Amino acid sequence: MATTGSVAVERLGGFAGFGLPGSRLRSRGHVDAAHLAAADRTALAALFEKTPATPPMPDAFRYRLTRQTPAGPQTVEVAEQHVPESVKGCVSDELM
Repeated sequence: MATTGSVAVERLGGFAGFGLPGSRLRSRGHVDAAHLAAADRTALAALFEKTPATPPMPDAFRYRLTRQTPAGPQTVEVAEQHVPESVKGCVSDELM
């Protein structure tokens, strides 16, 4: 089943430590899955169904994705290479 509705997107880690404890940088946004291409919606839904196992890489970005379900919020954290470009493109950097 493809994901529809709003998905909160946070980019974490990287060289600057975006979004990590003690960091003054945050990178986040929202994407309306209904406006994504069908292939990207399917890829996004697959991330919530089974998070791909990826060995940790130093200074690599991870993405925390959160969607609302009838049972409440569902959050997954995945390596950057598994996130569709259209989803990655929604984030904006900000100082806290």
